[in-house]
Amino acid sequence: MTKRLAEVAKKAGVSEATVSRVLNGRSGVSAATRTSVLTALDVLGYERPTKLRGERGRLVGLVLPELQNPIFPALAEVVTASLAQRGFTPALCARTIGGVPERDYIEMLLDHQVSGVVFAGGAYALAEAEHGHYRQLRERRMPVVMVNAGVPGLGFPHISTDDAVAVEQAYGHLRSLGHERIGLVTGPQDHVPSRRKLAAVSAVAGWSEADRDALVERTTFSMESARLAATRLMQRGATGLICASDVLALGSIRAARRLGLAVPDDVSVVGFDDSALMTCTDPPLTTVRQPIELMGQAAVDVLVHQIEGGAASTDELLFEPELVVRGSTGRAPARVPATATGPRPGTV
Repeated sequence: MTKRLAEVAKKAGVSEATVSRVLNGRSGVSAATRTSVLTALDVLGYERPTKLRGERGRLVGLVLPELQNPIFPALAEVVTASLAQRGFTPALCARTIGGVPERDYIEMLLDHQVSGVVFAGGAYALAEAEHGHYRQLRERRMPVVMVNAGVPGLGFPHISTDDAVAVEQAYGHLRSLGHERIGLVTGPQDHVPSRRKLAAVSAVAGWSEADRDALVERTTFSMESARLAATRLMQRGATGLICASDVLALGSIRAARRLGLAVPDDVSVVGFDDSALMTCTDPPLTTVRQPIELMGQAAVDVLVHQIEGGAASTDELLFEPELVVRGSTGRAPARVPATATGPRPGTV
């Protein structure tokens, strides 16, 4: 008990006696100090006294799908800084392969009486039965915001990059360079942002079902899986590739080199995110930049508005991306590279 008091007091910047008064529900403590002590208790992982469990602390959960993709740490930096400026303490929950699943993170956050939760990274259109933890949050009227992760029917505010605009920019750029066989390296079939990108490129390119079979490869968001997917597209004659993330784009460039092709002389590659260090790749990556800073700040604004009692709008806030042209795209080759094999897809 003494150790706990000391740790909480140090975290909150108050005396152990003050911590004791808060935990025992005694008077003589300001509201701000009381909030600081309860938040420190939550952050350190200590269970609140029974009589204090019904009160939410100024703790906000940020749930990310991974940290290997640089775009998610970038978003976390914006969100956590904005939360701190508003007087909230962020609790970062990053999912990993074989690690803690999202629903378990939600249970832990609820146990710590969080004030709200921000989800990011692209939700999956799973069966309704898989959305139990989301429904639990809705039933508790927990303030929630979803960033690039909106799932229809949940009723949560969501903030997204406009995938249709992103694809139109990328596709239009490749077409302006003379590319006619343009492939899409995208995420799994039930990944919501990937679904949106596929729908957008199908519309702008006028793809038939046969075109989609020939020009689309779905994969997980890893460099190695992207290499395999991009290899198949290039072997079918694709000279331009639109990728659903910068990580997938880097895997696609690796695939081209293993096939003996040059980027951008033989194959042009466009990424998505404009995450850190994309100017330092070889060649520097042409990519569609997400306005992460604006989106992160908007997510916090919407969440805090709910926490303070405001109504939550279910309308989606769409942010327009920006195509950043660098060295990974160039004029289409005069002919399909000799290493490309297999059936040639129709012109799109």
